[in-house]
Amino acid sequence: MLEKLRDIRHLLYTSAYYPKEIERVLDPKKPCFIKFDPVLGYVLKDYIFKDGIDDSWSSYVYEKKGGHRKVFHYANQHCRINTYGDSYTQCAQVSDGETWQEILAAHFREPIRNFGVGGYGVYQAYLRARRVEENKSLAAEYIILNIWDDDYLRNLDAARWIRVGWMCRDLPRGRKDTYPVHGFPWAHLRFNPKKGNFVELPGLLKKDSDLWKLVGKENYYQAFKDDQVANLYCLTQGGEIEGEHLRELEELAEAFKLKLNLRDRKTRQSDAMKLHQVYGQRSTMYVVDKFRKWTRANSRKLMILLSYDVPTVQNYLRTGERFDTEFLEFLKRENYTFVDTLEKMRQEFKCFRGSINQFCERFYVSRAGAQVFGHFNPFGNFWFAFAIRKELLNWLSPPPPAYQG
Repeated sequence: MLEKLRDIRHLLYTSAYYPKEIERVLDPKKPCFIKFDPVLGYVLKDYIFKDGIDDSWSSYVYEKKGGHRKVFHYANQHCRINTYGDSYTQCAQVSDGETWQEILAAHFREPIRNFGVGGYGVYQAYLRARRVEENKSLAAEYIILNIWDDDYLRNLDAARWIRVGWMCRDLPRGRKDTYPVHGFPWAHLRFNPKKGNFVELPGLLKKDSDLWKLVGKENYYQAFKDDQVANLYCLTQGGEIEGEHLRELEELAEAFKLKLNLRDRKTRQSDAMKLHQVYGQRSTMYVVDKFRKWTRANSRKLMILLSYDVPTVQNYLRTGERFDTEFLEFLKRENYTFVDTLEKMRQEFKCFRGSINQFCERFYVSRAGAQVFGHFNPFGNFWFAFAIRKELLNWLSPPPPAYQG
């Protein structure tokens, strides 16, 4: 049975990096799947993981120019579609040619670039898009931003590993064959209750050797013990925090006009979860508004895709309830171009005769390798590609070569 969280010290002690983990990241002689980046936390490198269906090995190859996943279909033709997001954009746990981008590219008869990075939030995906799109040789007229369940919260993480380390506390850490770490400090968002606006903050570290500053329990604790979101997450997991941090979170809830009680032990955990979700979704509204303003100013077009984890799909199919109602209403109200694949899943399930679990097993693969969550299997990526196909056709002008003439 997994241990229960006691307090913020317990949380940060659990997440602290071990020497072997950072040695693995920084060792120039042995391959590692990530490279430190002071703004984005990390970028991806070529790697092979045993993380696919039936314990198969997945190949991840990244183009030297641009850093996007290897393009197979129509690679020598002009590319007008770039995609950004987390591992559901990257298409973790399948090999390069099995991504939903390559499936669509083969069907459309034009290339689609995949700039997804496992672990990124919406803000980090936006920052990467800005970096890429300012390069004329990589810029695209059509930009797709894919948002997944946890991405809203990642905008707020000063270091996502604080949450991942706790979620993965049952995995081997610090050994020669240690679990491959990631979630390094990156640029992130905070809300200023006094001014009523979001603030963009830089990452904690400047160079890769600074990762050594986060090795050891006390070092990690001192780095993040006063972090607002680390303390909020501690509450969501049932842990205790200091009174000054509790007051800061109460001020945040008041600014968001939320009626919560973070003092009552009976309701504190659920109320903290509600505050965390609202905080994340409103930070995402800030990011996509900022992104759309930039795309319009630079004669680009933006589409939002909404993708989902297995528990979210299962819950929606059973109850019709969803966690992201506020963000969905925002997209509709502000006339964003978007595709809600949770509703697409519901329509697909109507044609299925088995159970909800059997339905999800068709699309998803279990967690493996460095993956914190399970992702779409090759069939799931095929389904996703064709679930969004018609909306893409209506969006693209002129239509893809496969639909011309």
